[in-house]
Amino acid sequence: MHFHHHGYVSGDPRVEPAAGVGINRPEDLPDEVDVLIVGSGPAGMLTAAQLAQFPDITARIVERRPGRLAIGQADGIQARSVETFQAFGFAERIIAEAYRITEMAFWKPDPEDHSRIVRSARAVDDPTGISEFPHLIVNQARVLDYFAEFMANSPARMKPDYGYEFRSLRVTDNTAYPVSVTLVHSAGPLEGQERVINAKYVVGADGARSKVRESIGCHLAGDQANHAWGVMDVLAVTDFPDIRTKCAIQSGSGGSILLIPREGGHLFRMYVDLGEVSPEDHGAVRKTTIEEIIHKANQILHPYTLDVRNVAWHSVYEVGHRLTDRFDDVLPEERGKRTPRVFITGDACHTHSAKAGQGMNVSMQDGFNLGWKLGHVLEGRSPESLLDTYSGERQVVAKNLIDFDKQWSSLMAKKPEEFEDPTELENFYTSTAEFPAGFMTQYTPSMVVAEATHQDLATGFPVGKRFKSAPVRRVCDTNPIHLGHHAKADGRWRIYVFADATPAGAPGPVADFAEWLETAPDSPLAATPSTLDRDAWSDVKVIYQQDHTNVDINAVPAVFKPAVGPFKLTYLEKVFGTDPAADIFDERGLSRDGVVVVVRPDQYVANVLPLSATAELAGFFAGLRSAPKAHEVHVPTTAEAPAAASTAAASTAVVEHA
Repeated sequence: MHFHHHGYVSGDPRVEPAAGVGINRPEDLPDEVDVLIVGSGPAGMLTAAQLAQFPDITARIVERRPGRLAIGQADGIQARSVETFQAFGFAERIIAEAYRITEMAFWKPDPEDHSRIVRSARAVDDPTGISEFPHLIVNQARVLDYFAEFMANSPARMKPDYGYEFRSLRVTDNTAYPVSVTLVHSAGPLEGQERVINAKYVVGADGARSKVRESIGCHLAGDQANHAWGVMDVLAVTDFPDIRTKCAIQSGSGGSILLIPREGGHLFRMYVDLGEVSPEDHGAVRKTTIEEIIHKANQILHPYTLDVRNVAWHSVYEVGHRLTDRFDDVLPEERGKRTPRVFITGDACHTHSAKAGQGMNVSMQDGFNLGWKLGHVLEGRSPESLLDTYSGERQVVAKNLIDFDKQWSSLMAKKPEEFEDPTELENFYTSTAEFPAGFMTQYTPSMVVAEATHQDLATGFPVGKRFKSAPVRRVCDTNPIHLGHHAKADGRWRIYVFADATPAGAPGPVADFAEWLETAPDSPLAATPSTLDRDAWSDVKVIYQQDHTNVDINAVPAVFKPAVGPFKLTYLEKVFGTDPAADIFDERGLSRDGVVVVVRPDQYVANVLPLSATAELAGFFAGLRSAPKAHEVHVPTTAEAPAAASTAAASTAVVEHA
């Protein structure tokens, strides 16, 4: 964590100084905003948390509930999400309170007595080590709490505006705030009264019954599996031996259970198979009582018993798989002629079964993808065309998710005798582990993903996939760290310079590349406003092939040791050597001739280049940069003048927690 560069910090360093719109932030929802986010679920809260790092952007998030979510329905946290939590600063704390999945047990009918179930197999949750982060189970409400804390501690001091329900929107001719949104007070003394908010952009994160989606003419299309499941979070006494292990249970009676232990040591969730649903059912199955669900669970678990003592939450749902044809308000015939103004994320775009633990995880990546792009456009860093990439990138991911979930949910609903191979379920679980963990996403070439022309230089960092961290040693303090863990969700691009074998400071490819970065007018750093620190928009790190004891920190080029803060202190924590126990060059297939790996603000690899390819790197960033717009630069008013110095400092501090 990076602090003290603006002076001594005596309090919690996670609380960044208020800056821009965060200074004297109005309590009441303003009439005009840059971004209005509708819905405070995982996708909406992550989008808001990311935008809270941009102090000159007025973003607000509205929620129809009167306060925070108390009991969440989603609970599975895949490793990719924990990586994301690391960027938002709360991975360690949420891991500490969560249930950790390390194995999954499979139970099937006893071959000698089909009325009984027996354990048939165990599968390691991450057999190939696809991430250093674990697979967790934790209440969705706690995830939202952590994002809310991050927002409140960010420079923009954002927090949800509760008690507002979305009613409608229309895109107007207003060039400054073209989206007119009608809200209605859903709680409090003004309940029932309407309120009109004008926004530059609107993000609909308002769930499967999204009114924002309806307002832009999008519809969920797909199929219904006509299979019902009862789900319950309960406290119970049972003799089932794997009650604290994730289980797929198939009984001789044909019913199935997916058992998910919950955090805290006692609570667990059961998805209980309620069987096929007739097309003439017309929703009657949704009236299944909790007593009926518990009775069905006991039938499936025989010879074990389940004595439920407390029900925290329960529901009944029918599996459905639906997807919208676009994730923004631009019609197919308009694509390329105008940029989007309204976006939808999460369940507003894609719905599926809950049993693969994907809904919250994929939704959060929707928000991560969109949040930094809105921030860059609104700050004037990037052209509006950047926003066109959101729908194209995330719709493909959602389609792949639905295809996967159809397979998984249909396998879970199968009767044991319907499997050609009795190990088919567990084989599918282990062979597809990378997909539900969140690591199969690979974005295709666009303005934010280059062609993989030089992929052979970094085979372990596939272009378009998430940056997979690896151990290194920081030179200045000799600390062993994971390289990717120091990339905060601050909106910055990352440029990782993996050096050739030349020692630090000696003439060679790294020295030449460093000089170009520092001095060239087409360097990515050249676009950074002079009022900000040199690394405010692009975080540049160097990793030498030598171990940390053989890197002379004084010989390292200055561009890797930027001057930061009002005192222009030298920041030394961007220089690394290899870890003798796990050489990152070997671990990630990096060329010993050196290579540059460019990573997007949402942690996806955007480009891989040789050290000599400065023209290619300049060309890539040229399409991403635009001059800041004067009307979008925050200028302190007279009332803010006493805090102007600290405000300017905080604006820089926002992007320096490398």
